[in-house]
Amino acid sequence: MFIKGQWLSEGSQGKFAVLNPANGETVAEVANGGVREAKTAIEAAAEAFPDWSAQTAHKRSALLYKAYERLVSRKDEIAEILTLEQGKPLRAATTEVQYAADFLLWFAEEAKRIYGETIPSARPDQRFLVRHEPVGVVAAVTPWNYPISMVTRKLGPALAAGCTIVLKPAEATPLCAIEMVKIFEEVGLPEGVVNLVTSSDPKPIGEEFVTNPLVRKLTFTGSTAVGKMLAGKAAGNMKRVSCELGGHAPFIVCQDADPVHAAKGLQLVKFLNTGQACISPNRVFVHESMVEPFKETLAGRVSKMKAGNGLEAGIAIGPLVNSAAVDKVDAQVKDAVAKGAEVVCGGEQLTDNGLEKGHFFAPTVLNNIKPNMTIYREETFGPVAAIVPYSDDDDVLAMANDTSYGLAAYVYTQNLSRAMRLYEGLNFGIIGINDINPSAASAPFGGTKDSGMGREGAREGIFEYLETKLGGFSI
Repeated sequence: MFIKGQWLSEGSQGKFAVLNPANGETVAEVANGGVREAKTAIEAAAEAFPDWSAQTAHKRSALLYKAYERLVSRKDEIAEILTLEQGKPLRAATTEVQYAADFLLWFAEEAKRIYGETIPSARPDQRFLVRHEPVGVVAAVTPWNYPISMVTRKLGPALAAGCTIVLKPAEATPLCAIEMVKIFEEVGLPEGVVNLVTSSDPKPIGEEFVTNPLVRKLTFTGSTAVGKMLAGKAAGNMKRVSCELGGHAPFIVCQDADPVHAAKGLQLVKFLNTGQACISPNRVFVHESMVEPFKETLAGRVSKMKAGNGLEAGIAIGPLVNSAAVDKVDAQVKDAVAKGAEVVCGGEQLTDNGLEKGHFFAPTVLNNIKPNMTIYREETFGPVAAIVPYSDDDDVLAMANDTSYGLAAYVYTQNLSRAMRLYEGLNFGIIGINDINPSAASAPFGGTKDSGMGREGAREGIFEYLETKLGGFSI
């Protein structure tokens, strides 16, 4: 842990082990903190806030830019740490570290673009001035599936805005967060500006975050159930909240689409991070005239994906996070098959060739998915592509919107009018039109309904950490 500029190798709860999900081996042991450390970290952040918020935007920008340069210089080293604690293939881990660096660079630039304004008054003796000021101490909770990019996506804008921070990373993946905080220390961030509390039990830390009066904002990425609970408690204490939660993304292959091109796109985005991404497609709506060529292309590509330890060459599918995740995916597949789904490829847990020591599930393609199947209604968060044949554009739009989630959606079509109708008609925060990667540091990321509130990245991202102050001057 890192509190008020000091590293702690042990917490009030001792230490806990970080395990490699590919083989169950211990990667490291880290400090196991509790409420005591959380309180101390919050107090340190509150103490550091006046000086940090008073720094010029140019100075905050310069420190973020140095952190960006340092992270890029250590990209390969940190990517290996990421693979060890999270499991994703090394190439994907390297891509994530660069994505994390992109947020530092973007918000180093945005720090200098927090503009105010003047507003004309009806009174000749009155002037209105508006300025934006940092909200104060920020409590940040980050997930295990993207353990470094989600850190910088929150800390980058918070620091740029002039806030101070207490970070609680996911208990499964604290090592990348530790490395990122080391970088902030190395570039000269003042003590107390960034604090890190690692813990094997997130519940008491979260409770302290949402009840401590010194915390003025909570930013959380994780499950919808936990996000709703934290947001409710934070609202009861009048704290600002932004949440990036679960998804149930539709992927629509229209009648005029190229089924081979669409299948290649789906394979790339669906099995990214072993399907453990909130924007991962969960329901694949394919026009009935396209099902066979789409299914054939997809199965041919998916069946060649090799599962294993992400540090090994040629690995395309890493492990799931734990055994409970494997059980969830397995239960959804068995439920679908029992109700009439076709297993095109995969469909079982992988336990051969040393994989029994990890949490692996075969990359899977299912066809003939129906609304009565669990996988049609619930997020899978695993490597299963579930094909739902459809016949009518109006029907598919209604089916795609038939969910309480609203994060991401995808459409493959060669018709501009159809693309625009679906873009406008889909009730989701992010729409990829023939695009499987509608995400960048410069683009707003976030969803509607049960997928959360607020936006991360882009110019919108920094305003999540700012308050608006009006000055009325009588002259």
